[in-house]
Amino acid sequence: MTTLATRGRVLQALSGLLLALFVSTLSSTVVSTALPRMLRDLHGSATQYAWVVTATLLAATAATPIWGKLADLYAKKTLIQIATVVFIAGSIAAGLAQDTGQLIAARALQGIGVGGLQSLVQIAIAAMIPPRERGRYAGYQSSVTALSTIGGPLLGGFVVDTSWLGWRWCFFIGVPFAVVALVLLQLTLRLPVVRRENVRIDYWGATLITGGVSLLLIWVSFAGDSFGWASWQTAAMVGGSALLLGLAAWTETRAAEPVVPPRIIRQRTTALAILGSLAAGTAMYGAAVFLSQYFQVSRGRTPTEAGLLTIPMMAGILVSSITAGRMVSRSGRIKPYLVTGSISLTAGFAGLGFLDESTPLVFIAVAMLLIGAGVGMTLQNFVLIVQNAVSLRDVGAASATVSFFRSLGGTIGVAVLGAVLARQVAEQTAHGAGAASAYGTATGHIFAISAGVALLGVLAAVLLKPISLRTSLDRAD
Repeated sequence: MTTLATRGRVLQALSGLLLALFVSTLSSTVVSTALPRMLRDLHGSATQYAWVVTATLLAATAATPIWGKLADLYAKKTLIQIATVVFIAGSIAAGLAQDTGQLIAARALQGIGVGGLQSLVQIAIAAMIPPRERGRYAGYQSSVTALSTIGGPLLGGFVVDTSWLGWRWCFFIGVPFAVVALVLLQLTLRLPVVRRENVRIDYWGATLITGGVSLLLIWVSFAGDSFGWASWQTAAMVGGSALLLGLAAWTETRAAEPVVPPRIIRQRTTALAILGSLAAGTAMYGAAVFLSQYFQVSRGRTPTEAGLLTIPMMAGILVSSITAGRMVSRSGRIKPYLVTGSISLTAGFAGLGFLDESTPLVFIAVAMLLIGAGVGMTLQNFVLIVQNAVSLRDVGAASATVSFFRSLGGTIGVAVLGAVLARQVAEQTAHGAGAASAYGTATGHIFAISAGVALLGVLAAVLLKPISLRTSLDRAD
């Protein structure tokens, strides 16, 4: 029995939630086809190319566990609306940016709102619908994620190629949809408010985690270019990152309300879901960003054409998420779909590992279809299996923890793969290779690395215990 009396009322409540989720995910991918034009107009560097995407992912990653903890303490509906307002402010600021520094800062503000929306929507759905029934609605959720993740590059390409719009509308275009989402949330979303006394937010833990991850990503972006891999700067950054993350782990074991609760992470199901989510995050963001760049730079396609060429991935996510969601709801079994999806994800990346400037488009389309099918079967289901394992009072922290590591996987994936791509292109062009050939070969190399990361998802899915999703909102115990 759901919190809302009928399925119709659930769908009404989902309308505002899914629209908010759509615009937040769209903001992370719509810029991918527009980045070359955007950076050219703002005179940005190759390093800044990756950071326009990474800034949003990093801010979202850092903010996600805080939003999740707040959701266990305060009104979820109010928090979703606050996150939406933050997202709108960041979007407008990004659209008005006059240089790459302003753009990256605005994207970070946008990311704080994105982190809130992507975690809070999952939390709100978990508060309305039992895990067994949630599979039916997970198809809608995954479909929205698919349309925004893979449809973003297509929309971004259309906006950039339309003379009377331009790349700034990649940011402005989400604002009216976010405003509509605010109105729908106010009219349709009804959730119980659970208040707790003597609440303490673990700001120290969040700050240390953000600082440690940020320092590591900055090192990856500049090592080998601005300074050597074996240098005092490398030692300082890597050592400082290790110190900050070590202090964060120590802080989380002692905090009254840790942002990443150790007792949840220590659970076998959550730990394995985190491992799988890292792989899914790398796939979702890395594929969208680097494939669009490949089609434009290596194959000479326009931004719109680059977006159209990613349709097989969107189709894979759309079909597999809806089909798997309905079958999970019918049977209550989730592990078979996680295993199948993880294998499909790995196979797709392995196929893209053979990319060069002349790879047949049909071959690329098949590989993208496999990646899309893998994302559709794993992305939401890793969150769902964790929500099933914890009590209702912990669903916010647990959902946000998995979302945190998924965003972290995407953040690290885009930053690290972007750095590897830039260096390989520089090396090959220095040895006389043309830009198209250099980008094609280098893109194949980074997707081969992604295939290795995706294998972690296969391992995690295989090691999960077979379970049957519960039909109640809370655990019996």
